[in-house]
Amino acid sequence: MSPQQHTPFDAVTFGHGPSMKNRFMLAPLTNTQSHADGTLSNDEPHWLSMRATGAFGLTMTAAATVQKRGQGFQGQLGVYHNDQMSGLVDLASRLNDAGTVSYVQLHHAGNRTPADLIGEAPVSASDDPQTGARALTAAEVEQTVQDFIDGAVRSQKAGFHGVELHGAHGYLICQFLSSELNVRTDHYGGSLENRSRFLFEIVEGVRKACPGLALGVRLSPERFGMKIPEIAEVYVRLVDAGVDLIDMSLWDVFKQPVDEQQGAFAGKNLTEIFAELPRGNTRLGVAGKIHDPADVQRVLDLGVDVAVLGRVAILHHDYPNQVQAAGAGFVPRRPPASPATLAEEGLSATFIEYMRASFKGFVGD
Repeated sequence: MSPQQHTPFDAVTFGHGPSMKNRFMLAPLTNTQSHADGTLSNDEPHWLSMRATGAFGLTMTAAATVQKRGQGFQGQLGVYHNDQMSGLVDLASRLNDAGTVSYVQLHHAGNRTPADLIGEAPVSASDDPQTGARALTAAEVEQTVQDFIDGAVRSQKAGFHGVELHGAHGYLICQFLSSELNVRTDHYGGSLENRSRFLFEIVEGVRKACPGLALGVRLSPERFGMKIPEIAEVYVRLVDAGVDLIDMSLWDVFKQPVDEQQGAFAGKNLTEIFAELPRGNTRLGVAGKIHDPADVQRVLDLGVDVAVLGRVAILHHDYPNQVQAAGAGFVPRRPPASPATLAEEGLSATFIEYMRASFKGFVGD
């Protein structure tokens, strides 16, 4: 499709749920701020509410695990038990009252689940000696599909406008998609149609159980065994399935494909490859090193619908308001940021320490 001229403050409509008031989306950002049982502390609603009042058009939670044994890190939000509902209800209310579109990201870490965190071996699409993960049985795959669906139902009951399925970054959905890791011989392995069956059964199940809920999917086109032609095929099928948002996690929205994937994609950056695919009424978001207002406008000029902001949204809770006030004259902070600055931007001490440990040079002295 040809690029369309949009400004960052044009509204975005969806087939399900309310419209975004602008084209700024808060990426789902790991922050380890929840309690050990998956219930929300006060820190996560505070952090997210600041982004909602800072005028992000769509505000998404951190990855929320749909199973205890799918937990990927300490302090992860959960949507697998009704005891977690009261915090989710409060969070959805706070976000919705601030005028943002509210999403929960549904997640299962698969073989990236630390065994010492869940007290058993992790699970994956196939046995994985490198991580010690075992293959899910066919019955367990079906139960995991249902647990994603149940997570969507809880999210809708809590009052969220939508959910996003985390199919990127080497987590469980991605593990099923991978021809390198998924060596199953049943109908969940082999061909791309079979390897993507897990994802599409979740999509179909969420649509059936929550017909009014907006549905997004996050994908990676590289790394973790992902191949651009296969992800492009999955992308087109997701459009045909009527998902509302495809959130492409690109690490750098303007980078060229890795060398082994150049081929027919030579001369195009990752954003262009996916923006040019037909997408009907599905909206496309891209994430990866979008920092300055000029970066936002550039991806919109390439035909993208939504700019997905991560690290710069940590540095500025009110990034959209700042851009609206100063336009291209707004110069966002760059790391390192002091703990005091990050605290002013709504990060808890736990979140600040997570950023210090996980992203070298992000937190200064």
